[in-house]
Amino acid sequence: MAQPVILLGFADTPQSAALREQVERVAPGYRVLVTHDDDVVRAHLDDIEIAAGRMPREMMLSAPRLRWMQQWGAGADWLLRAPQAAEAAFVLTNASGVHAQPIGEHIMALLLALSRGLHRAMRAQAEGRWQRPEMTEGITELADQTMLLIGVGAIGQRTAQFAAAFGMRVVGVRRDPSAPAEGVAEMHGPADLPDLLPEADAVVLTVPLTHETRHMIGEAQLCAMKRTAFLINIGRGGTIDEAALVRALQEGWIAGAGLDVFEREPLPEDSPLWKMENVIITAHYSGRTPRYEERASAIFLDNLARYLAGEPLRNVVDKARGY
Repeated sequence: MAQPVILLGFADTPQSAALREQVERVAPGYRVLVTHDDDVVRAHLDDIEIAAGRMPREMMLSAPRLRWMQQWGAGADWLLRAPQAAEAAFVLTNASGVHAQPIGEHIMALLLALSRGLHRAMRAQAEGRWQRPEMTEGITELADQTMLLIGVGAIGQRTAQFAAAFGMRVVGVRRDPSAPAEGVAEMHGPADLPDLLPEADAVVLTVPLTHETRHMIGEAQLCAMKRTAFLINIGRGGTIDEAALVRALQEGWIAGAGLDVFEREPLPEDSPLWKMENVIITAHYSGRTPRYEERASAIFLDNLARYLAGEPLRNVVDKARGY
């Protein structure tokens, strides 16, 4: 049998070259292949046992020797469109934890901007207008307010710590409410959401997109929120019914929204969200950080050592659930 291959699905850069050297030291019994070229991957498909980074989906499913795939991002909702991957023998792990710091900061930046009226101030600045709000006109403090955090994984936990530091009371919603998290005052299951929404000053979604979470925030949920509440979404756009959100923002069911993700991306030019004064839009970059490669590589190298030692891997994705 040919020497097993570890595929590093990256372009040839100084960073990928450095990762290759580290992998060769950890796994001397493997040939390490660094490539972004599909033809090269296809030529070695029969020998790839481990893959990290980019690997075309059809090749992932047809590689007979593939035992473990380390994806370089956190979201695995692509599994919803590839049910055959859930039945494949390989273990899938993700880069959960890489984004906790930058996305936690992004969430707080959106919330602070909305609460201090910076979105309106920046529009006024662009138009050269001196606009000073009245004392109670759309300006508030985060201290003593309630954040409802829907999804308390690595990102949610870091966000809870930040929010608690601002004096907010954080209420969490996760599939297993018995697991506590630092900074979260109360933890609930998804069934409690209808009772929690009316009490929240800020609703933050960090959940992945699954069959259970698709459109989990729709007309009924938006109507249940305070008219003074803000909605922040950095998870996946499909967790919110976007048509209902547009109506909620137009008709004042909620005070505003900070959105990094959308049902269709890029957000279409004719979307009403672009021109709404009470909306801040960022183009799905909340996870961007100059430390991304460093953190993702550390997860992969740790998992590689675990794999070779026959130990449990970190960040294993439940392929049937999609996260």
